[in-house]
Amino acid sequence: MRLINEYTPPTPDDLEKLKTDLGYTGVQMADLAGVASNSQWRKYTGGAEPRAMSPHILFFMAAQLTLTDAETQRVIDKMKDIGANIL
Repeated sequence: MRLINEYTPPTPDDLEKLKTDLGYTGVQMADLAGVASNSQWRKYTGGAEPRAMSPHILFFMAAQLTLTDAETQRVIDKMKDIGANIL
């Protein structure tokens, strides 16, 4: 079952706007996206050929911005049920 059948990623400008709207630093955006560092985040927002954001990263970001703490914990609990070790 696919949740998303067709996907066009947000533009670098869209991602910069989100960062500005949230008042986040690059480090905070990297944490939100689940990427290693600010320099990884910047690959989505700058340079000659910015990287397109994959739907799973955008979904991860949107979930964190949308779900309540209890809903997020339910997802993490399910991940553990599936076999993940999460600290």
